[in-house]
Amino acid sequence: MHCSPRKQPRTQPPGSVDWLFLDMNAYFASCEQQRQPALRGRPVAVVPTMTDRTCCIAVSYEARPYGVTTGTNVGEARRRCPGLQLVQGRHEHYIELHHQIVAAVNTVLPVEKVCSIDEMACRLPPQKRGAEDAQRVARDVKRAIAEQVGPYLRCSIGLAPNRFLAKVASNLNKPDGLSTILREQLPRRLHTLRLSDLQGIGANMQRRLASRGVTSVRQLCALSKPAMREVWQSVLGEQWWHMLRGDDVEERPSTHQTVGHSHVLAPRLRTDAGVWAVLVRLLHKAAARLRKMSLVARRLLVQVRYVGDRPSWCVKAPVNRCSDTPTLLKALAAAWRDRPLDATPLQAAVTLTHLQPARGTPLPLFAEDRAAVRAAETMDAINKRVGANTLYFASMHETREAAPMRIAFSHIPDIDSEMAG
Repeated sequence: MHCSPRKQPRTQPPGSVDWLFLDMNAYFASCEQQRQPALRGRPVAVVPTMTDRTCCIAVSYEARPYGVTTGTNVGEARRRCPGLQLVQGRHEHYIELHHQIVAAVNTVLPVEKVCSIDEMACRLPPQKRGAEDAQRVARDVKRAIAEQVGPYLRCSIGLAPNRFLAKVASNLNKPDGLSTILREQLPRRLHTLRLSDLQGIGANMQRRLASRGVTSVRQLCALSKPAMREVWQSVLGEQWWHMLRGDDVEERPSTHQTVGHSHVLAPRLRTDAGVWAVLVRLLHKAAARLRKMSLVARRLLVQVRYVGDRPSWCVKAPVNRCSDTPTLLKALAAAWRDRPLDATPLQAAVTLTHLQPARGTPLPLFAEDRAAVRAAETMDAINKRVGANTLYFASMHETREAAPMRIAFSHIPDIDSEMAG
């Protein structure tokens, strides 16, 4: 969460809840249960490929009593839950339903921020900020999703004085829950939570807090503003002090730090040629996204993880403020020459880093490089007008299906960019 230090937090009166936060429950698995009646009421795991060597990317609530969770190895998941139904992910379908859910919520309350594929936040209007009125709005939101999209797409909703605490509240009662945190209950309402229940406190921050004797939310809430500023080593610590007490802290827009894609290889692609094909496809997608965001990159990061205990291969290649696919492919090919040749690849990833706005970037000095930039711009314009993937670079011809769309929960793919060259 990025917060502006320039404005004072806004304090709400007791009994008011300014924010509604919606979290779709077991989203990918619920989408499949909505689409396929035969899966309803049964343990379901959504997987990237139909092999026991990959991991579950989503599981239904019916599978969780067996110890099957997101990230569980598929082979292990099948041993723990013999009746587990495996479904290969259909990510285009999940994006389509996401947009339908947003539209349904908008019929009740304007969606202020889409936080991820399965989360969104709404600021309540002043006349609906009393706890009872806000709870009625929340139930109306649930009803709209059930009636307009599907009854098997359940959500948990949190109500609180600020968006941060509304997200915390949405996790208090799952699935299909509705929880309210009032300002006058703070911060004691949070004391029973774990530090990891608070978004933004990951393993590194927990270690930093522990070094200062803070191992519980109760101890965190007891810190003074200066002490929290010292822990965070910035004004962000003071922002946390205010958020934990229900103050509505203004957020700064997030900026893109990286653009990238990764893909677990299907068994048939676990070869030197197969992983190269996937890397080419991933780089095409990342470059198309970069151009759509009007950004350029100064570094390309290539990673390959291998089967067994073999260390991953990782290389960083500098690129000269570019976003055109031919130039990036040259950098990838140069880095690829130093790869290990005696290991079985399992996962591939490309990431474009050190991003800057494209505006003001001079054209390359050499005519060949300028032609590459113009080719990428022309291809994007034609694909936008005629249809995604109508035109693509020849190097992608054999790899167009090598790395199908995948959704990170914090990133909702643009289908045109995913399909573009």
